[in-house]
Amino acid sequence: MANKISCLIVDDEPLARDAIRACIAADPDLEIVGEAVDGAEALSLIERHQPSLVFLDVQMPEIGGFDVLQVLEARRVVTPLIIFVTAYDEYALRAFEAQALDYLLKPIDERRFRKAVAAAKARIVTERGWHTAEQLVRVLAEQGFLRREAARIAVKSKGGIVFVRLDEVEWVEAQGNYVRLHLADESHLLRETMSSLEAKLDPAHFMRIHRSAIVNIDHIKNIEPWFTGEYVVRMNGGKELTLTRSYRDNLRRLMGEDAPLRAKM
Repeated sequence: MANKISCLIVDDEPLARDAIRACIAADPDLEIVGEAVDGAEALSLIERHQPSLVFLDVQMPEIGGFDVLQVLEARRVVTPLIIFVTAYDEYALRAFEAQALDYLLKPIDERRFRKAVAAAKARIVTERGWHTAEQLVRVLAEQGFLRREAARIAVKSKGGIVFVRLDEVEWVEAQGNYVRLHLADESHLLRETMSSLEAKLDPAHFMRIHRSAIVNIDHIKNIEPWFTGEYVVRMNGGKELTLTRSYRDNLRRLMGEDAPLRAKM
């Protein structure tokens, strides 16, 4: 790799840190930017160094590995790729539910370590491609090669760059540190947090309806109340999404500040 992958080791056990450090040292594509012995120190180092990859122990005093991810999300810090490290495979399912790239069992097996790191390398190469694509779009716009009024997002797809028109995006789905842009007949994965993308979208056309969903209001067919106090948002393409009570103010704004919520739109 042209640029080494910055790694952070987080584990309260010295022997575990030694084993991970030795495996990293054997890979010329990796470099260590810090080590933490607990969750609090891990949070500080992640915010300071912004590592690309973190080897994160699940069980630590006070702030465990899963707690670290929750705090990062609450602080709206872009979470690096996570490989959980644990002595118990019972945490495997929860690790993947937390959007972890992989998990390693203690004691660390070198072959298993290389497999997990290979997946991380592939993901990082893809992400760097997306970043390059975004830079290219900005340059083209600055040079006048792209019309500024034609809002687009550049995404990496099948080895190339695809320019997705925002007016063709029907809805956006959160997937960990990624978002998936859903169009009529295709979808694209973008390295972006939900909150970050929401801040870039025109509120006249896009509305947050759920922690994990943003909709293009031009593609809404109707909205119907549900007995739980939530709403069912039915898109023109047939997809049904939930507007939770936390985002009902967005619906009121769409309909007019003083307008009552109607059963259908």
